Amino acid sequence: MNGFKSGYLSLARTKNSLLSTRNQTLSFRKLSTEEVLSQSSYISEKIASFLENCSDVSSLRELHACIFVQGLGTGIFLGSKLLKCYAKFGLLAESRRVSDRIINRNLSLWNSIFVGYFRIGHFDEVLRRYLILRQWHIGLDSSAITFTLKSCIELRNLEFGEGVHGEAYKFGLNADGFVGSSLIGLYMKYGEDRSAFKVFDEVTYRDIVVYTSIITGYAQLGDYRAYGAFKVARLMQKENVDPNRVTLVSLLQAASHLESLEEGRSVHGYAIRRGIGSSDEVFQTSLMAMYNKCGSPRTAGCIFGKIDTRTIGSWNAMISGHLEMGQPLEAFKLFYEAVKENVMPDLVTLANGLLCCANLKYLLLGKSIHGYIIRFNVQLDLIATTALVDLYSKCKNLMQARELFNRMEKRDAIAYDVLMAGYLHCDFACEAMEIFAEMIGSGIRPNLGSILGVLSASSDLKDIRKGKCIHGYVVRHGFDLNAEIANQIIYMYAKCGCIIYARKVFNRMRNKDLVSWTSMMIGYVYNGHCEEATILFRLMQREKLDHDSVTLITLLQAFSQLGCLSLAKEVHCHLYRAALESELPLINSLIATYSKCGKLDMARNLFEHTIELCLTSWNTMIAAYGMHGKCIEALMLFDGMQKEGVEPDEVTFTSVLSACSHSGMINEGIRAFRSMVEEYSIIPCEEHYGCMVDLLSRAGQLEEAYNLIKCLPSRLSSSALGSLLAACRVHGNTEMGELIGRHILDLESENSSAYSMVSNMYAESGKWEDVVRVRNMVKERGLKRTPGYSLIELHDQVCEM
Repeated sequence: MNGFKSGYLSLARTKNSLLSTRNQTLSFRKLSTEEVLSQSSYISEKIASFLENCSDVSSLRELHACIFVQGLGTGIFLGSKLLKCYAKFGLLAESRRVSDRIINRNLSLWNSIFVGYFRIGHFDEVLRRYLILRQWHIGLDSSAITFTLKSCIELRNLEFGEGVHGEAYKFGLNADGFVGSSLIGLYMKYGEDRSAFKVFDEVTYRDIVVYTSIITGYAQLGDYRAYGAFKVARLMQKENVDPNRVTLVSLLQAASHLESLEEGRSVHGYAIRRGIGSSDEVFQTSLMAMYNKCGSPRTAGCIFGKIDTRTIGSWNAMISGHLEMGQPLEAFKLFYEAVKENVMPDLVTLANGLLCCANLKYLLLGKSIHGYIIRFNVQLDLIATTALVDLYSKCKNLMQARELFNRMEKRDAIAYDVLMAGYLHCDFACEAMEIFAEMIGSGIRPNLGSILGVLSASSDLKDIRKGKCIHGYVVRHGFDLNAEIANQIIYMYAKCGCIIYARKVFNRMRNKDLVSWTSMMIGYVYNGHCEEATILFRLMQREKLDHDSVTLITLLQAFSQLGCLSLAKEVHCHLYRAALESELPLINSLIATYSKCGKLDMARNLFEHTIELCLTSWNTMIAAYGMHGKCIEALMLFDGMQKEGVEPDEVTFTSVLSACSHSGMINEGIRAFRSMVEEYSIIPCEEHYGCMVDLLSRAGQLEEAYNLIKCLPSRLSSSALGSLLAACRVHGNTEMGELIGRHILDLESENSSAYSMVSNMYAESGKWEDVVRVRNMVKERGLKRTPGYSLIELHDQVCEM
């Protein structure tokens, strides 16, 4: 405050001094020309020094008034400084008025105006002044063109830039190195690498600046075109132009995008031979990022370990590298180490720390980082805020995630993607669809992640109408050419039961990858068309496309449904030939397939000879015993599993309860049901209640079973009611059967099987009027029962293939 007062007093004294000086200028006509110019120059320099140090608008206006009093308002020297000062404070109207007063046909003055506006970030004003310059027909030089093109790059205005390119060509400035570099930057910004190289080819004298511009442009494209950076580097060597540090950093970025370790090592070796970047933070950071991206984290770690003074940038490079490689735990350890060494984190560090916690589901540690941000009033950018949303979304704290999302002033497609993924992760597919609609309504163009997310939501909802709408959007905007999206569309149609549409999408794909074939096979198996899945696998073999474990698991599921034991054995033999016998998911699928094909001894033998068993292995074998009525063996295996320290889950108890139900072991089933709730705190779902109802019904305890159903929500009770209705028919309890039948028809008014069960119950009771009434209801609703079919002929056909 004291400094401000002293500055202001000094300004006032200067103003008074200038006013007194003006009184002296009345006698200028008595002085010689040299003396007049000397005093005027002194005053201008005095004011100029104060303009350069001016720190507030009011002082600037005071100085502007002094300039007018002294009659210097139209001078170029002070006028240009006034113009820059007003522009610096964002006062464009005043800046323009000053500019209009001093403007003349001096091109160097126009260039200083362009430079001034560009340096303070008023890129729109640069373009506006360029248009005025062209209207005056003063001419152009490389400086005017260069700063106008740079402003076009900042504003992402390709159309204006192309117009400037045309002007440069007319004036013969396209061969200038500075103009060429700016044009290269403009075209590369929009991915127009061919136009950029054409500009590069037209430059007469290509120095290091021109070469670095095009190499940087190729490196920033981020796709296969980054190879162009190395082609230009080889051309650069032929013309004996030595690269500098910036050139090498761009080449390292290109190697990172291409994940080309060989090219990256070549750049590193050149830098060592020439002694470039050994103590430069940016270069060292780029080296670490390249090695991490190219799958050589040990080399990156060696470089990191040799750095004497580790800056926050080097820590960020290592943390980001491990995150990109899918190693969030190692990334978090580095983050924790940086905190222990009292390194002041920046926004990148905090964002990386939040992403580590999000991927590891470390909610409490993530909240600690959030608390640090709040305590120190850290102003988050879009990336860091999105990382916070990701943390709370992945940790299933959706209310906090949505609140943070709503507070975001600016949102991009990635922010929407993260929130959509959070809703999908928590099984809120409807809300995910709403987020997508909100993004479209906000005018934000969806990216690959957005489309995949909304297709996944449509699949979860099994909403074919919305799925078709999304498919239409994908086709209209050209996303259907992406194999990943096409695969997700196949899955979506298959999940919605539209297998014909899924096959049409599959047939239209130009470049089918392994996921495409496997997705189509999964769709066929999911919809009960296992023979088609088998045929598709044969076609895939003819295409000489290698399969993976997911393909073989899908194939085993098809054989399991078809009962093709011989083909399942072929897959088993293939596992040994391909050295896949240690693939646990495949072994578990084989166990399930053998048991479903009636070979329980082969399933048990495979289970017992598996070295490392997982929870799924135990669940599969327990289910196999239950399927074959071996309830005692299933319960013994269940006890052995607990002794081995393997904690059961919902699937385990479903298999145990089902085994007890099929064997009529009521007490054991009730005991297992209680332990699930009391010992393992597992909330029973529809399948568990269904097994218990079936168990009690088979034992004739219909009242107990009906009381248990009452604990279920109505939307989950239909299958359990069907089991109880069948039990009522067996035990001849018509009264309860009629009550349950009416309940089923209320719940499933469109299910033809429900009407059939109720009709059969009435027929067995001799209530023919009710039978006629139920059948008339079926005809009025236009319901048809799906006819059954035999798998025997189908089995023979598949085995002959």
